[in-house]
Amino acid sequence: MHAGLSIGLPLANARAICPELTVFDADEAADRKTLEDIADWCDRFTPLVALDPPYGLYLDITGCAHLFGGERALLQIVCGALTRRGFAVSAGIASTSVCARTLTRHVSGKIIAEGEEAAAVAPLPVSALGAGEAITTGLRRAGLKTIGDVAARAPHEITARFGADFTTLLAQALGEGDAPISPRKPLPDYIVEKRFPEPVATDTVIAMNLSALAAMLVTAMDRQGKGARRLDASFFRTDGAVRTISVDTGRPVTKPEVIDRLFRERLDALNDPLDPGFGFDLIRLSAGRTEIVVQQQRDLDANVHDNDELAALIDRIAARIGGKRVVVHLPQDTHIPERAVMAVAAQYHLAAAAQAAWPERIESEPPLRPLRLFDRPEPINVPFATVPDGPPHQFTWRRVTHAVVRVEGPERIAMEWWKQNGCGPTRDYFRIEDEAGLRFWIFRDGLYESELADAEREPAPVRWFVHGLFA
Repeated sequence: MHAGLSIGLPLANARAICPELTVFDADEAADRKTLEDIADWCDRFTPLVALDPPYGLYLDITGCAHLFGGERALLQIVCGALTRRGFAVSAGIASTSVCARTLTRHVSGKIIAEGEEAAAVAPLPVSALGAGEAITTGLRRAGLKTIGDVAARAPHEITARFGADFTTLLAQALGEGDAPISPRKPLPDYIVEKRFPEPVATDTVIAMNLSALAAMLVTAMDRQGKGARRLDASFFRTDGAVRTISVDTGRPVTKPEVIDRLFRERLDALNDPLDPGFGFDLIRLSAGRTEIVVQQQRDLDANVHDNDELAALIDRIAARIGGKRVVVHLPQDTHIPERAVMAVAAQYHLAAAAQAAWPERIESEPPLRPLRLFDRPEPINVPFATVPDGPPHQFTWRRVTHAVVRVEGPERIAMEWWKQNGCGPTRDYFRIEDEAGLRFWIFRDGLYESELADAEREPAPVRWFVHGLFA
């Protein structure tokens, strides 16, 4: 901008203005990643940071500016830090996001008091509104070169020519309306943080401060009778890098030592260890999701203590290996074998798993379902000499041939026609045993309801699969 260049200028014109110009191919993915990294760094000033692609950011600093010495001081801190890292920065503060963005397109470092937005943007060219090339060209052809010229016309005239969206944009730039921003991260329920005059880098100091923040967070939540279900620890490095570590809990956490233990487990299990670099100048602990704590009788009910210990164990294991890897199984109301059980995260469904009702089995009878059920049935090769309606005499599975000596079945299971558009094949299951004593659960697939009803119709090819192992 200082050299007379502007966005959208042809390369030949730019080189004519600035012969020493260095040209690089655009990398939109890298630019987006850089913008997100800057947004992460800006989280230290306010948790409400929104992207304004392709190269802008919104920061809602309502109630935050006094923590940094006022709006002017905060503006200088942000601009100075980004400028030292090699970025060209244009920033401004206004009561509406559109007004601030309009200012930064032509003026940097300006703070507009509430009620003075119209006077501040009036002398700016209409291109500062960012309404698009077609609207900007139309305004200029109509003799409206500045925002003040457009604002002097009646709103219905502007709407009739350029549309209601542009009229709304103009009103927001003039401070007559506001467009709420969409923060890239949801606002946590509780936040506590510690800023350091000198960066900290040792594990002992980091762990000590994280424990202190856990105590502060629990105290803040206890005032409203709440406990944390999701915790995020953010570590802000002096070079601008930000690392966030998250843990989830199965029950609301109300003790600092539990939070401390979960984060120790999580940090010890990281494949990419926490790298302090030249040190952290800010550590933040937040509760992203909380719940009201329900008090229970714990002195006489041993089951409550057992459930608490089990939930704590699941939380520790989940913090180390990930919550999706610790699962419980819930029965489903279906007769399809592979859908009869659903694996869900144990942290969120532990109570449902404890109360789940499973089908009862008579102890004197052999199990009807295999001990090991495959996620997907595996195909087997059956000789053509096998009777079409009966079980195979032998089959080959995983390049091993098994001779069948005992058979139970068939058990016919039809697919759910309301989910298969009426074309789901019917399965005939057999419990078989080979000469080595291995027991398999196999089925014949390929019989359709329409074929069962029409005996004269030529049946489709029958395929055989093994679905599970009994032992």
